[in-house]
Amino acid sequence: MNCKKFIDEKIKEIRKIVGRRKVISVLSGGVDSSTVTILGYRAIGSQLKTISVDNGLMRENEPENIVKTFKKLGIKVKVVNAKKEFFKSLRHKVDPEEKRKAITAVFYGDVFKKIIKESKIKFLLQGTILTDIKEAVAGIKRQHNVLAQVGINPEKEYGYQVVEPLSKLRKDEVRKVAKLLGLPKTIFQGIPFPGPALAARIIGEVTPEKVEIVRKATSIIEKELKNSGAFQYFPVLMEDKATGMRNNKREFGNIIIIRCVESVDARVAVPTRVPWKILEKITKKIINEIPKITRVCYDITPKPPATIEYI
Repeated sequence: MNCKKFIDEKIKEIRKIVGRRKVISVLSGGVDSSTVTILGYRAIGSQLKTISVDNGLMRENEPENIVKTFKKLGIKVKVVNAKKEFFKSLRHKVDPEEKRKAITAVFYGDVFKKIIKESKIKFLLQGTILTDIKEAVAGIKRQHNVLAQVGINPEKEYGYQVVEPLSKLRKDEVRKVAKLLGLPKTIFQGIPFPGPALAARIIGEVTPEKVEIVRKATSIIEKELKNSGAFQYFPVLMEDKATGMRNNKREFGNIIIIRCVESVDARVAVPTRVPWKILEKITKKIINEIPKITRVCYDITPKPPATIEYI
């Protein structure tokens, strides 16, 4: 793929679609949303309004880091606090698809619809990529950012049009475009992060307490595996519990699964052969720093039959 040609074509395409009208880009900080935000800024400049929705499901200090990173790139990011709305929508839901549906509904039909109504902006610039679309259409798992391709008309349903410049690219191609656009290495080489955020890494009902456990475990794992060269790595909090011991007393605690895989574009993946010493170090840190954890396991299942994420 000729990245420069792609960038030039998409800048022209965005300008043609939106004309002189204002557009909103929702920035999660991942490579897809970051790339589409920069593309939009290059295309229409001050016509682009960039927001980051703090859904309470993000990694440690992520909203603040997004604002700082894009400020350096000349783009002002407004953070919208929507924690209450998202946790309310996830209450009592345990089925993975139900949780994904709830996140989609609250984002597009509640939080973003309110932003659109207040700002009177009718365009959403979104970083949907080809893998998202294919998995959603095939019924493997619902992607929160896939709408028209699964029969949802956003203009009719929510009152705005969605623009998706990256919809024919896979993850490896997006990374190349991001690099050419001048995004920092931490973004264009950053590990993928799911649209449902940390909710995708909690089996069973999602609560603020469970999110905090996964958030702490995520910080540990991302720090210890950042030089592994793996495509993606993260913890998953299981719904079941296991008996353990702490201070010579029985403790019925939580189970964390470590997932670390090799892939190019997320279509297929194989587990990384992480050195035993590193796994021991991660386990020790998780158990010592997160009191409610009594057991840590390592997932060696490839994709397929497993998906990379757990929900």
